[in-house]
Amino acid sequence: MRVSWITKGSDSEARVDYGVSSGVYGFTKTGTTSSYRYVTYESGSIHDVVIGPLTPNTLYYYRCGGASSPSAELTLKTPPAAFPIKFALADDKISHIKIKLRHIVTTGGPVLRRRDPAEVGFLRASCRATRKPAPVDGHQGNHEVEKIPLVHTTPFTAYNSRWPMPFQQSASESNLYYSFDAAARGIHVVMLGSYTDFSHDSAQYKWLEADLRKVNRTKTPWLVVVVHAPWYNSNTAHQGEPESNDMKTAMEELLYSARVDVVFSGHVHAYERFARVYNDKADKCGPIYITIGDGGNREGLASEYIDPKPEISIFREASFGHGQLEFLNGSHAQWTWHRNQDDVAIASDSVWFTSLSFDPSCKL
Repeated sequence: MRVSWITKGSDSEARVDYGVSSGVYGFTKTGTTSSYRYVTYESGSIHDVVIGPLTPNTLYYYRCGGASSPSAELTLKTPPAAFPIKFALADDKISHIKIKLRHIVTTGGPVLRRRDPAEVGFLRASCRATRKPAPVDGHQGNHEVEKIPLVHTTPFTAYNSRWPMPFQQSASESNLYYSFDAAARGIHVVMLGSYTDFSHDSAQYKWLEADLRKVNRTKTPWLVVVVHAPWYNSNTAHQGEPESNDMKTAMEELLYSARVDVVFSGHVHAYERFARVYNDKADKCGPIYITIGDGGNREGLASEYIDPKPEISIFREASFGHGQLEFLNGSHAQWTWHRNQDDVAIASDSVWFTSLSFDPSCKL
């Protein structure tokens, strides 16, 4: 588990003390401290420590900063080593923060979401509310590009500095795309970069091709992909963008051939769930496409949809919300979407689906 925190000065040591009992820290790991500049902005000291190896499904107590300037005690729960396992998903800026956190924390699962400037507020609120920051697998979007010609020419400076992901472990050359396994390798999750080169001769395309080829669907029945800009979208917002259309043209065949089970995206500030789709048509061997870009944004909701609704669009609604994906076992999973304005964690959209690796007619 990677633990990161930021201080205004240099008085905090890049050190985490941790253990399985409150106040008893039998393990210590040290890491690195860095900072970055963006135009006139200078970050604080970014401390980054990887702790472990950790035991699955275990509550750990930890503090950051070392004995001379320790933080308050925090806790984290490691994911289970096998099914069942649940993920919470949210994309774009966070609104209805208290309700969202209450819903997400009760799931007990890690969070898959795109980082953005509101992420700091999200994590601070999580710490204050629960003293149990949720493990987050991050993903970048258009707000993180932060490239200004002649002024700041290096894109993703803040994202790469603040949110290092485990890309090296999946043989990726970039923090902008990577993959990881969960539930004893029963689930393979692929994070793709919509705002870095995805053409057929790009490093990302070649990495994705090699990464998918390594997945043994007998041992790893579930295959999940996350992008930012949606490949399928019946909202009037963000139509015709190259990050959606061109990336779909370049990579859809790879995902279809690998029998990806579900593809999550954001960008559009609304919710939409599609049928299994390939090449713009319903296809029982294609992925389910879900847009979960309704985390909340100062620009408001994308409330206008294309009329009539395409047949491949199953459910769509312009409300703030978040999703939960629970893998019961190697064959069955349940997806639920929750409106954040609802004060109770009741699903507004729900569907059960079976892994394509269990469908004989979809085997290659």
